[in-house]
Amino acid sequence: MTAQDSKLGDTDDRIFVGKGDEQAWLTLALANRHGLVTGATGTGKTVTLQVMAEGFARAGVPVFAADIKGDLSGISEVGEAKDFILKRASEMGLNFQPDQFSTVFWDVFGEQGHPVRATVTEMGPLLLARMLDLNDVQEGVLNVAFRVADDNGLTLIDMKDLRALLDAIVPDSAKKGADVGEDPLAAIRKAAQGFGNVTKATVGTIQRQLLVLENQGGTKFFGEPALTLKDFMKTDRDGRGMVNILVADKLLQNPRLYATFLLWMLSELFEELPEAGDLPKPKLVFFFDEAHLLFNDAPKALMDKIEQVVRLIRSKGVGVYFVTQNPVDVPDRVLGQLGNRVQHALRAFTPRDQKAVAAAAQTFRPNPKLDTAKVIMELGKGEALVSFLEGNGTPAMVEQVLIRPPSARIGPITPDERKAIMAASPVKGKYDTAVDEESAYEMIQKRIAGTAATADGSAGGNGGGLLGQIGSIVGTIFGTNVKRGRLSTGQVIARDVTRSVTNQVIGGMAANIGKSVGGQLGGSIGRTLVRGALGGLLRR
Repeated sequence: MTAQDSKLGDTDDRIFVGKGDEQAWLTLALANRHGLVTGATGTGKTVTLQVMAEGFARAGVPVFAADIKGDLSGISEVGEAKDFILKRASEMGLNFQPDQFSTVFWDVFGEQGHPVRATVTEMGPLLLARMLDLNDVQEGVLNVAFRVADDNGLTLIDMKDLRALLDAIVPDSAKKGADVGEDPLAAIRKAAQGFGNVTKATVGTIQRQLLVLENQGGTKFFGEPALTLKDFMKTDRDGRGMVNILVADKLLQNPRLYATFLLWMLSELFEELPEAGDLPKPKLVFFFDEAHLLFNDAPKALMDKIEQVVRLIRSKGVGVYFVTQNPVDVPDRVLGQLGNRVQHALRAFTPRDQKAVAAAAQTFRPNPKLDTAKVIMELGKGEALVSFLEGNGTPAMVEQVLIRPPSARIGPITPDERKAIMAASPVKGKYDTAVDEESAYEMIQKRIAGTAATADGSAGGNGGGLLGQIGSIVGTIFGTNVKRGRLSTGQVIARDVTRSVTNQVIGGMAANIGKSVGGQLGGSIGRTLVRGALGGLLRR
């Protein structure tokens, strides 16, 4: 053991991950080139993930990771100097120093962490169709529904909003007679049919898929207050990155919800963060466990978008690390973007397994000293083949190393420890109570009940004279006269348009505005709204 070896540990620009004949260092400046951690069950992937998360946190880089089994929660508590840990540290020339890391727990179901919510509008039709397992025709109708909502300022917050909108775009099959009043939703139905044939049968199928999602607990994911992703990108008082852990044991029971939720988070980061170029260290590192769920049965259109986001999010300062059993679980066009690799043991009991091992070996830069395919099958627990990017951005030759022991606790925490961490959380109280403000469901119900303003200039109330009526018309159509915790993009735009219209009226330009405001301004609003690569609403 050399003097240099005895002082192994993270530095200002590198994370020490393991040691064999050579030392394995992950360079922070290249950490946003993404990575892959693979290996069979029980070979040490979770511990490797924890080691890397600890290294990033020490360097001041916030971390987000999904915790499938609960084992990763131990990062929040002080590590224990157990015999096997001390032995591993001694073998590697490390002085084991117990540590713990500031942690925030999140849970879609709000049971073991702060609730995580998104609005339906923010999710967008592409990811929602993936979550609901819709076919092309059904996805097309869902796109029509979102377009109608965007054009008419109908903010979709939760499931009941989406259900009400879907009912509203179904063609009205009732026969019109002299004694039958005008359909209050005629404008919405006409707008929907203008984008293509929307049938009652297709809408009914989508509604049934929504019921399936609701029965699986998906209702809790949609609502307000919606998650602010900047809450993931914080440091503690010591300048260390916060470790955000998504409690995913229950969420994984619905694999499609789990994968779509994490993909939504990734796309939101991609859309919201500004270009950052090459940074000394990432702004955030995102660990995606059970990554194969993201790609299973994904249609080509979605795969193209996923590849685009993974390829381009690097320039936003975000590193993405996929965790799965075998590299072949990740499509080649995504795999090619993952420069930092850690491969734990794989077992080859069948011809198919042997092909998988050979494929995994071929993803590394060869080392003349190693038979990579043979070593993969012989690795012990806590051993791995490692290849990180070197200073010029090229992969290093694969090396067999021992993974360093974590500084924090290995294994899950107790319910009392979790409760104490939640009580001291920096976001305590921000997301814990759901808010059900007025949105598309209530606005549509008002139209049906006849209390909403109509497009011909009549209003439910006449307070405020002509200006009050015009403000009510535009406000009801676009939702800007509703008191909300925050306005959607459409509502913000509509509010400004409303003020502009009112100023025009004051200037004597009110002659024909009553009949034109619904159509002309509605079309203008629809053209202003923009959705990103994965269909999420851009906050511009």
